[in-house]
Amino acid sequence: MINIQDLNFHYKANQPVYSGLNLELHKGNIYGLLGENGVGKTTLLKLISGLLFPTKGQCSTFDFEAKKRYPEMLEKIYFLPETYTLPKIKMSEYVKLYASFYPKFDHNKLAEYVNIFGLSNTKKLSEFSHGQQKKWLLSFGLATNTELLMMDEPTNGLDIPSKGLFRQLLAGAMDDQKTIIISTHQVRDLENLIDPIIILEYNQVLLNHSIDEISQKLKFVLRENQSQNALYTEPAMGGFWCVEPNSDSVESKVNIELLFNAAVNNKEFFLKLFIQK
Repeated sequence: MINIQDLNFHYKANQPVYSGLNLELHKGNIYGLLGENGVGKTTLLKLISGLLFPTKGQCSTFDFEAKKRYPEMLEKIYFLPETYTLPKIKMSEYVKLYASFYPKFDHNKLAEYVNIFGLSNTKKLSEFSHGQQKKWLLSFGLATNTELLMMDEPTNGLDIPSKGLFRQLLAGAMDDQKTIIISTHQVRDLENLIDPIIILEYNQVLLNHSIDEISQKLKFVLRENQSQNALYTEPAMGGFWCVEPNSDSVESKVNIELLFNAAVNNKEFFLKLFIQK
């Protein structure tokens, strides 16, 4: 569904964001897109949606060359950026302006989401609080019913109850024909939803695997003392959380924060374990 081959991109000459990036994404998944600040997570989402153009290589979305932004491609994509400015209009006016761009837009679902989030049509969107604006854009995005939904830090600005509602709505909207990509630093907000996990590093992908595949190769265990075999350790109540190679096929629950820290501290090991053939 999304195929990126030998992709190069830079904002400034001699400062590449990507150099020879290869990545494949498939329908039916909620991808968690992780990476340190500045590695190009937002840039990747913009390349996939055709908002940025690669300097070399190929990025295809739904078998379309993304940079050409064909209407047949764009009507299947909704991208919620991290930063945005909403117009001085009410929700109903916003729907009249933008819903027609999405052939599968579900007005009944939008009304349901708006009601669940407790939003009112009496005020203009520009007068909403930051959290209310985020709830509105999440509601609208889910209601577009697009085959590709991309969200950059969607839980920023949401209070704890709203994060729970968002997880419920997202899970309910997902099906085998859709692909959702969530770029986030707030992995605890979404750790029971995102699978597979993508971890980006400068110019390369350190990981693009399912939770099951990760748990087969790594184990996450609480030990009284630090393990000499650990790729990463972190102090915890009662000892240390350790990420270790799963040489003895132990079943354990993947902790995504620990996984991320293990990956960025053992880049060559992760490339050999997960990426390089």
